[in-house]
Amino acid sequence: MDNNKPLIIKNLFDTQFLLANCQWQPLTEGVSIAKIYEVEKRGVRAAFLHYSPGASVPNHQHLGFEHILILDGWQKDEETIYNVGTLVIHPPGTQHHLVAPEGCIALGIWEKPVSFTAD
Repeated sequence: MDNNKPLIIKNLFDTQFLLANCQWQPLTEGVSIAKIYEVEKRGVRAAFLHYSPGASVPNHQHLGFEHILILDGWQKDEETIYNVGTLVIHPPGTQHHLVAPEGCIALGIWEKPVSFTAD
């Protein structure tokens, strides 16, 4: 990312475009991540997350703010179902386990890395 220019992401809700044009890497079983940017010294990052049907992310605690925008499909944690168009902001100290029963694509923006915890 060039710090002298804005980062512009077009076709944000065209998930077929995102699936075909992002550089996806495995995150956990059934979940892939495509980094948008990362400032390693500070832990700040943004990425797209692609959940295959039934995939989950293990229990984790947020060390900073997490912003998740659901672009396609839906996911749920222990308390809430997050549908397309939902923006959820988790403050520092919160924790949860996520699952996407039918699959999902989300945009995630993290102030700090998450810490994976035992269930």
